[in-house]
Amino acid sequence: MAGIEAHDFTPVRAARSLVTGRTHVVGVILATGPGHPDLQHPFFQDVLVGLKHTVGALGFDLLLFSVERDENGSAALEPRRAPGRSAGEVPGHRRYLARARQHRVDGVVLMGVDRHDPDVEELVTSGLPVMSVDLDLVGGRTGHVMSDNVTGASLAVRHLAELGHRKIGLIGGPGDMRPAVDRFLGYRRELERLGLPHRPEYVREGDFYPESGQVAMRSMLEEPDPPTAVFATSDLMAAGAIQALSDRGLSCPRDVSIVGFDDIQIAALLQPPLTTIRQDKEALGHATGESLTRLIDDPDLDPPTVTVPVELVVRDSTASSPPER
Repeated sequence: MAGIEAHDFTPVRAARSLVTGRTHVVGVILATGPGHPDLQHPFFQDVLVGLKHTVGALGFDLLLFSVERDENGSAALEPRRAPGRSAGEVPGHRRYLARARQHRVDGVVLMGVDRHDPDVEELVTSGLPVMSVDLDLVGGRTGHVMSDNVTGASLAVRHLAELGHRKIGLIGGPGDMRPAVDRFLGYRRELERLGLPHRPEYVREGDFYPESGQVAMRSMLEEPDPPTAVFATSDLMAAGAIQALSDRGLSCPRDVSIVGFDDIQIAALLQPPLTTIRQDKEALGHATGESLTRLIDDPDLDPPTVTVPVELVVRDSTASSPPER
């Protein structure tokens, strides 16, 4: 022990893993779609912080896999090999499972991936412990963590209705993503509960990013009887909607009230500061890390499914309904 201390000996994890069968490394696969900067998205940044703190405290490291898109939009974890080279010379198209096994990770976290991607299905059915964030994947050793999106959407609509709004629009997310589906469901249910009509002409689909919110808001303003309030199912789309109002010489909330979803850092810095549904993003990361390490430690554990509560944060982007136009 004196010699170990004197020479600052550190165990080699690779050697130790040969004995224990564990690397104490968790792989993270993050893909938010072509044209979107995965690591710059503020929602995923905050989730990663919670995940890092949790698994780090339990003795695990994170290994972030880079996901690139080829010319067809397919996900690739490494570049395709150059023409004329053999498979042994340059690694070819890497699947999620192959890369996870190559690095011998103990488990994998999935964020932003396409649930219909064959690579995802292969990973989920592999027997490797997997936890997904905001994606309701289920398998023998796969669980998921997500916010209470239905309740969050209901809170947004209820808040607008309590301010006197009866014409409430929705800028939703992609219809094949569970958070988008649940937020639309919460929007519809709350309208029905309040006795307000669901007007399809007030619904637009975006992609959770600002440009789509801008396009959706412009389109809604072209309606003969546009909404007086809009629930945008992400803060970035809400920011785009506010910009679209400004471009038309209109004001938020004087002409149109806006509610977002996420409560990312810029929400409070927008002009006006954004009323939004706060997701506890670090709690999502914490629950993901805790659940995954439990799956790693106990092969017989049923995969956890965790729902994290949300809350309404009222700021200055919502106000009483304006007089009838």
